[in-house]
Amino acid sequence: MSRGSVEKVAAELPVSRSAPLRNAAFRRFLLANLVSATGSAMAPLALAYSVIGEGGGAGDLGLVLATNTVPTVLFLLVGGVLADRLSRSRMLFLGNLVAAAAQGALAVIVATDHASTTSIAACGFVSGTALAFTVPAAQGAVGQIVPAEQLQQANALLRLPGNAVKVLGPAIGGVVVAVSGPAWALAWDGLTFAVAAVLLFGLRLDAPVTVTSALGDLREGWSGFWSRTWLWTYTAAGAVLVAAWLAGFQLLGPVVAAQHYAGARDWGLVQGAFAAGLLGGTVVCLRWRPYRLLMVSVVASLPLAAPLLALGWQLPLPWVMSATFLAGVGLDVAIVAWATAFQQHVPQGELGRMSAFNSVGERLAIPLGYLLTAFAVGMWDNRGVLVACAGLVAAAVVLNLCVRDVYRVNRRAADG
Repeated sequence: MSRGSVEKVAAELPVSRSAPLRNAAFRRFLLANLVSATGSAMAPLALAYSVIGEGGGAGDLGLVLATNTVPTVLFLLVGGVLADRLSRSRMLFLGNLVAAAAQGALAVIVATDHASTTSIAACGFVSGTALAFTVPAAQGAVGQIVPAEQLQQANALLRLPGNAVKVLGPAIGGVVVAVSGPAWALAWDGLTFAVAAVLLFGLRLDAPVTVTSALGDLREGWSGFWSRTWLWTYTAAGAVLVAAWLAGFQLLGPVVAAQHYAGARDWGLVQGAFAAGLLGGTVVCLRWRPYRLLMVSVVASLPLAAPLLALGWQLPLPWVMSATFLAGVGLDVAIVAWATAFQQHVPQGELGRMSAFNSVGERLAIPLGYLLTAFAVGMWDNRGVLVACAGLVAAAVVLNLCVRDVYRVNRRAADG
């Protein structure tokens, strides 16, 4: 039997869905994610109403959101280099501690009526900077905590808290903000970051061994990223897909809901269907272990085109919700399959930098997608833009499937 056949058979062997939970370090890591997710689910709503409460409008809110996103993009590569040089548990601890301080400070200035667009944006800048250092570290930490054969179960379990909280978190956050004001929700977010920091500090993961300079690491990281065709092509396709999805669903979705459906009520149902789909995708990943990981990740992104078409064609609400649910399932399967393939096929000493390059590409697509949509709606109607976004999603998937390496990045055996 060939080695490839052995690996395929090994990949199909049953692995207990709870196997990672027997690992004390993973349980700590999972608990930190769960705690943090409860705060993060409320934070966007609280942040928006903090700006509105100070008399700000859409422009002020856009500035605040930009100051939260821009530093993440700017410092991701630095975070990636450090994640391959320093203890990832220490980086996660410090990143969450800084985020806790920023959100705590924001809660205080909002509660004491000293908030302004500038001060809120400054706190957002600090939070965004902290995120730039935790994202690459978290990607590499999973591979240090659990063995290769448990990576998919671990990635799915890590998605479970956030997806579960997304179903009820925004509604609870809305009640908290309405009854007590945004300061309490922001304070809770800060507290969850602090608790997560303490939990992550207890992991004490060893730092990778490095012998080159930080600049040399960055050059070496770029060479490694570019030499892996499957990695940079997936990143490029992902950037197009993210831009099209956010522009069509997140930006134009509420507008279409207000024009052709029952406004916020129906849009809330659509968002709920998406959150339920994400949760359903996590359940699928806990039970299904596909061999062709990267191909599955690419194909599973295709359903994201469905709700864009449903909204563009103004189909009845149940059809829109069904399409959005399937998109959520597909997206979560794509994310878990991608994370597993990435962790299995990139050496531990390069995970931070490779994750940073991948994240930069996809995060740059966010403002680009919004800007292109703002330009496009001046030329086309909403239906035309939504159909075009769906076409971009389909094109990104089809072109990525034309890359031969997509079919070579498969599940590895335990000894792989």
